[in-house]
Amino acid sequence: MHDPRQLNRQGNDVGTQYRGAMFYADDAQRELFEAALERAKGHWDGDLVTEIVPAETFWMGEEYHQDFFAKNPNQGYCNAVVSPKMAKVRQAFHSYVK
Repeated sequence: MHDPRQLNRQGNDVGTQYRGAMFYADDAQRELFEAALERAKGHWDGDLVTEIVPAETFWMGEEYHQDFFAKNPNQGYCNAVVSPKMAKVRQAFHSYVK
């Protein structure tokens, strides 16, 4: 689960590559993101640092990165970190998660 109050960080991982961001393709999408971020402020204590920035060139990750959790549910990191986070997401947002 991502904490939108943490700047350039996800857990122990630190750096701009770990920033919270929403990348928009057009003005309509930017407006949707701005409205969503405004709504999210009501659910969090503290300032949200999620960036809303224009989408530029997108580079797909290598194939072995695609659907990693689904393909490797018993891998150590998935068991120790991803599975517990997914359980929290499913519990908190059960009506939104399939």
